Amino acid sequence: MEELKEVIKKEAGKLPGASVYYRESWGCDYFDIVGKFFALMGTNKEGDEIFTFKGLPEENELLREQYTFVVPGYYANKTHWNSIILKDSTFSEKEYLGLMKKSYELTAAKLPKKVRENLVE
Repeated sequence: MEELKEVIKKEAGKLPGASVYYRESWGCDYFDIVGKFFALMGTNKEGDEIFTFKGLPEENELLREQYTFVVPGYYANKTHWNSIILKDSTFSEKEYLGLMKKSYELTAAKLPKKVRENLVE
């Protein structure tokens, strides 16, 4: 699981304008694009490692219905965010990277146009 977490963080850090760092005040790995978080990796109150990401509301609902390890976003807007309980997950690395990239794209789309234009590939 540590390897998967490192791959996700490494790939996220390659996205335009993105950085990933440990945010002490939140106690988690914080996936940041110009001051806005697009994903989080930490633990829930039960101590389970989780990956929290943004998605479209209808897709979030479908994921929750299909997979018991996908739950409403932990400490996040339950409509727009989901969390995956990593120890229970059957997702592949490719699926995680797809969810992370989609979360990045949804967050970037909400940035001011001038900021988006300055993001370099």
